[in-house]
Formats: sequence, structure tokens, C-alpha cells
Amino acid sequence: MTRPTIVCLCGSSRFKDAFIQANKDETLKGNIVLSIGMFGHHDGLDMDGPVKKMLDELHLRKIDLSDEVLVVN
Repeated sequence: MTRPTIVCLCGSSRFKDAFIQANKDETLKGNIVLSIGMFGHHDGLDMDGPVKKMLDELHLRKIDLSDEVLVVN
């Protein structure tokens, strides 16, 4: 068996329902899905603070690991 495609979901955390649906869709296609770790807009995260900056850097590393990027909007 070959390695499954690794897909990173990207987009605004405002689109929580779309992220959840895209994760399901890509998983059912047999892909490994990397996504955002939390939904900052829904979770009340300071979108200008140091935690947001750290999460953005972490997400960039997920993109580096991916074969494909799927933009969720």
C-alpha cells in the first residue's frame, strides 16, 4: 500500500462547520488530514496575541508536511 496523501486544511477559523465537513470528506477519501488546532474565533482567542502567532507558525509547519493544501471558505 502506498502512503496516503497528506492534505492540510487552510482558511479562517470563522468557518468551523466547513472545516469539520472538509475534514470528514478528505478522511473518507483516504487522505491524512492536518487542520487547525483550534477555532480561535469561536474559542475567544486573542487573534492578535502571542498564542495566535505561535499557532500560525505551527500551522505553517503542517503545510510544510503536506502534499496538498485545501483552502476552506
